[in-house]
Amino acid sequence: MEADVDRDRSWSSMLAVVAAVLFVGVGIALIASAHVAGSERPAQERIAAVAPEEASDAVPAGNTSTVPLPGGPRASLVAADPAWTGRTAFATGIPERALRAYASAALTLKAEQPACGLGWNTLAGIGAIESAHGTHSGGRLDDAGHPQPAIRGIPLDGSASAAISDTDGGVWDGDAVWDRAVGPLQFIPSTWQKWGADGDGDGVADPNQIDDAALAAGRYLCAAGEMTSASGWRRAVFSYNHLDSYVDDVAATADAYAARVAG
Repeated sequence: MEADVDRDRSWSSMLAVVAAVLFVGVGIALIASAHVAGSERPAQERIAAVAPEEASDAVPAGNTSTVPLPGGPRASLVAADPAWTGRTAFATGIPERALRAYASAALTLKAEQPACGLGWNTLAGIGAIESAHGTHSGGRLDDAGHPQPAIRGIPLDGSASAAISDTDGGVWDGDAVWDRAVGPLQFIPSTWQKWGADGDGDGVADPNQIDDAALAAGRYLCAAGEMTSASGWRRAVFSYNHLDSYVDDVAATADAYAARVAG
């Protein structure tokens, strides 16, 4: 994930979907726009997308720990209710281990930055597109939240992307020559250096671990501003990947998850 780098999406591209208006239990609508003949619509013709907040029963399970907040004070981690994640995983088809990471990150951000308005299904929409929730190419998330096998993007050597020489000594991406996008939410090591988070409270900020990656992604999105308005939500997701089609795909996917929860 990187705001000024085009990453390989050959394995994670999404088909265009028909725009729809859906409602969730908290009463906030999400409208997803569609592609037209394989090309982008002019900005003024695009349909705005507002991601709904997390479902009202995604309540804390009572487990908290503290992690450093980049540029700010320490913040408490808030864990999602296991009963809720079980029900919602069944309804949405999202692996429960991934859903737990998204919901916990959204709840943590709700406490940490309440004005942001990030919903769990926005993180789930991004996770679906980036790595199929850590299951890219037939893989799976283990109990500790690591994709098996590890997920690595192409080398950012300038041939199909901007050129980014190695910034992490190959620690995260296994490449000591070029940087590569890493993990279930596809962070580039240089971005992880700034936004890395410890979402599972183990004292290590690891882009390969989904709790860490989800919390870091949430903070990255919230840094773009509030996500409670159509323009704010689109601006935040656009900051994650500078493509309007990507924003539309995240909107459509997040919308579908909200609809399944609403039943």
